[in-house]
Amino acid sequence: MENILTAFRNGLGNYANFQGRASRPEYWWWILLIFLLFIVLGLIDAFVVAPMLGFGPGEDSGRPLSLLVSLGLFLPNLALGIRRLHDTNRSGWWILIGLIPLIGVLVLLYFYTRPSDEGENDHGPQPKWPPTSA
Repeated sequence: MENILTAFRNGLGNYANFQGRASRPEYWWWILLIFLLFIVLGLIDAFVVAPMLGFGPGEDSGRPLSLLVSLGLFLPNLALGIRRLHDTNRSGWWILIGLIPLIGVLVLLYFYTRPSDEGENDHGPQPKWPPTSA
């Protein structure tokens, strides 16, 4: 549980930080947190918000709560993805390959699963996980 809270603090603490590196555990703990968050938000949207808007329980109402949270988390997700690419010594511009349907997402997934580049690379020193407070 400590890892997921640390990933949450780092993700929001580096809200729009596109410099530096993000370790593989930091990235994947953040992804797990976001996945769980959107499951909970989807249930709240379906069974609480939708009926308040006049839709039946579980009926698609556009999911307003999930939409607002996804807009709020767009920059942290983008920044973390770019910092993860930096950790594998790739330019952040590689994130644009995700715009290519299917192939782009698979290439990014491959990049995100690669181990960290040992030591210092073009984007800074190797990040430590979990981060130590100094």
